[in-house]
Amino acid sequence: MTGHLHKDDFGAKLGMWLFLFTELLLFGGLFLLYAVYLKRYPHEFAAGGTQLNWIMGTANTAILLTSSLSAAMAVTAVQRGELKRTVALLGGTVLCAACFMVIKYFEWSAKIGHGIYPGSEHLKAGAPGESVFFSLYYISTGIHGLHVMIGAALLTWIGVKVRSGEVNADNYILLENGALYWHLVDLIWIFIFPLYYLVL
Repeated sequence: MTGHLHKDDFGAKLGMWLFLFTELLLFGGLFLLYAVYLKRYPHEFAAGGTQLNWIMGTANTAILLTSSLSAAMAVTAVQRGELKRTVALLGGTVLCAACFMVIKYFEWSAKIGHGIYPGSEHLKAGAPGESVFFSLYYISTGIHGLHVMIGAALLTWIGVKVRSGEVNADNYILLENGALYWHLVDLIWIFIFPLYYLVL
């Protein structure tokens, strides 16, 4: 049974890839919008980028890359029948997700505290391009943050199923799909980080 893709598994995997494709379309649309406005307001976007905390952004990039590695290792562990190790690795991934959201909370709080948020007087008084930059920043990182929370909840639920033995070496498609979703969350951040934090 192990190592063979059954008809149900194939359907589940195909469904997941189709879902991930729609997610890529969503973020692809946001990145396209970003590209259009970057061309229109290059100086304002560069100025906006300097106001973001690249240290926090770099820390979150490292955290998500670590979490992706942990999720991939969890899939390998379940295939080997190492269920305790699988649960521990999933726990590590969820812990990374929590750390990511804590950093994001402090980052957003600092920005909002300085009056930098869509519709704020500070942005209304500034150049229009700066307001566009921060609107796109909040939309992109906000939707991404929501995906991080959904992914963490999904992996927690899968971890419970691993613990109960429902997800095991002979039946791990659920974990594989959960890890795929998490890799997408990581991949999207790898695009968001340079676009907003390292914009020149």
